[in-house]
Amino acid sequence: MQEAFLKPGERLDDLQRNNYHIIQNPEKFCFGMDAVLLSGFATVKPGERAMDIGTGTGIIPILLAAKTKGEHFTGLEIQTESADMARRSIAYNGLEERISVVIGDIKEAEKLFSPASFHVITTNPPYMIENHGIKNTDSPKAIARHELKCTLEDIVRQSSRLLVPGGRFYMIHRPFRLAEIIGTLTRYRLEPKRMRMVHPFVDREPNMVLLECYKDGKPRITVEPPLILFSEPGCYTEEIKREYGF
Repeated sequence: MQEAFLKPGERLDDLQRNNYHIIQNPEKFCFGMDAVLLSGFATVKPGERAMDIGTGTGIIPILLAAKTKGEHFTGLEIQTESADMARRSIAYNGLEERISVVIGDIKEAEKLFSPASFHVITTNPPYMIENHGIKNTDSPKAIARHELKCTLEDIVRQSSRLLVPGGRFYMIHRPFRLAEIIGTLTRYRLEPKRMRMVHPFVDREPNMVLLECYKDGKPRITVEPPLILFSEPGCYTEEIKREYGF
């Protein structure tokens, strides 16, 4: 059965959730811890419609479908090959009625979706601005990691347009861009309400930040206790094991 869904170079990975699996190609791009953390941080309530911007191979919608009772999940992806893998993973898991993948550019989202179409938007966007040192700007890894196809502002602007009033926006990013991130969010009426820093070890500075924002929310943010990934090299903390199944 697996062979019918896989193409050369691809593998089927067990997500340890509801017996769901995901198709990946290690030569192209594989999801990381940041996608798992974002899916754990985000909340989708029963009956809500959610979108994942830059969904890649569909990891976040699949994980959210496993843990929530959201009505429907849409993944938006600009790379055709990644979108194809996402669709095959969705079919393999029998999730065609709950998850769909749209191939398109976030900058042209107004041509793809009506305003206020979603209650929740998630995104694990490219973190890096510079493209210095990139040998192939069309490679899937480069597009996933660097702002080559869209910018932070593109994502925030379109997310604000696509969210219902009071809708929630969830993002994971790098702390070194936090001032820019918050300024951009508030400019487009996405008010940060909850933030959590992620540290690799308890004595290291954070290398990721999780944010929850409300469209047209009132200014007030809760900073949650830091999330520590490892107690020692190669050993996840008890919280990570308990909450994420590692």
